Amino acid sequence: MIAVPDLIQWSDAFSVGIQEVDEQHKVLVGLLNQLHRAIREHHGRATSKEILDRLAEYTRTHFLLEESLMRLTHYPGFAIHKQQHEDLMHQVEALQRKVATENVAISFELLHFLRNWLVQHISDSDRRFGRHFEVAGLASYANWSREVEKTMKKKKWWWKFW
Repeated sequence: MIAVPDLIQWSDAFSVGIQEVDEQHKVLVGLLNQLHRAIREHHGRATSKEILDRLAEYTRTHFLLEESLMRLTHYPGFAIHKQQHEDLMHQVEALQRKVATENVAISFELLHFLRNWLVQHISDSDRRFGRHFEVAGLASYANWSREVEKTMKKKKWWWKFW
């Protein structure tokens, strides 16, 4: 069996400079690739619907993180960015309804729309916010969780002894 190529290859060129946002973008790319594989390999509507539902739920979670960071940093482009998120979610929810009620298959056209939207949004809107985050003097916090993980691996925590 020939392996299905990924719809999107993650690259550091997609990085917005905020570790948690970048990690979540990688998950979104992975879910889109799973959906692509499911369609290409004919795994069935139920599988595609399940992946689409996970993608939609994770996207909501991701958008909440971005919007929270924007509010905390008083990002001037917040309203426009939030509207972009809402517009996409309305389109995805309409698709989910169609798939659930009309038994419509998820098409390659839709998949490519989602791919193009994500790539464009990360490359343009999210990058602009990443620059704002850096200018706001918060770039030193962007890798906080990585530093905490390193520290935790080195230390022996008291709760491990109970």
